[in-house]
Amino acid sequence: MKKLFGIAIIGVCWGVCWGVCWMFMSITTVHSQESKDALLQKQSQAEVAADSNVYVIGPEDVLYIHVWKEENLSKTGLVRSDGKISLPLVDEIQAAGLTPLQLKELLMQRLKEFVDIPNISVMVMEANSFKVYISGQIKNPGVYRLRSETSLLQIIPMAGGFTDWANQKKILIIRKGDGEEKRITVNYKKIVKGDDKSSNIILKSGDTIIVPE
Repeated sequence: MKKLFGIAIIGVCWGVCWGVCWMFMSITTVHSQESKDALLQKQSQAEVAADSNVYVIGPEDVLYIHVWKEENLSKTGLVRSDGKISLPLVDEIQAAGLTPLQLKELLMQRLKEFVDIPNISVMVMEANSFKVYISGQIKNPGVYRLRSETSLLQIIPMAGGFTDWANQKKILIIRKGDGEEKRITVNYKKIVKGDDKSSNIILKSGDTIIVPE
């Protein structure tokens, strides 16, 4: 009788332990699924793909940095005017001048001291830093935010095309860099005809395009 009672007690204990373990695994699975769903939602809202090796991060960009299974380290932050962002454990880190992929690799190196094999995603939620300005004889003048490499030939239709009075042979691009101002005059008609492909300039952040009469 005592033996049977002992077996029953062991059975009850085993059942309780198994139940607790099953409940813990279920909670962990649900939590992991919720984290995955939240990450997928962020990815769908991002303006720049997380694995982008083309877009260069700059001041005023809003980044979402996700560290898998480390919610306390995941955060949304603004790239400051000095090009840096603040993150738990790593403090300040330079983000401007890097692509999302490069920043991911840098963060992985920095977080290895605190997290075993960190799994990180870097997403640009708002691409505010890469701006060009277009004015003059264009249908929709204004400020244009670019999220990928864009040429002069591509920006013109984005701005609605030329007005009837536009002088397409003397488009002026003003570019600032290293404290200097560079002025480039482009013949748009030659680019379209294929006579001067080299003039189809790839735009840089801060470029001003003026279409004269």
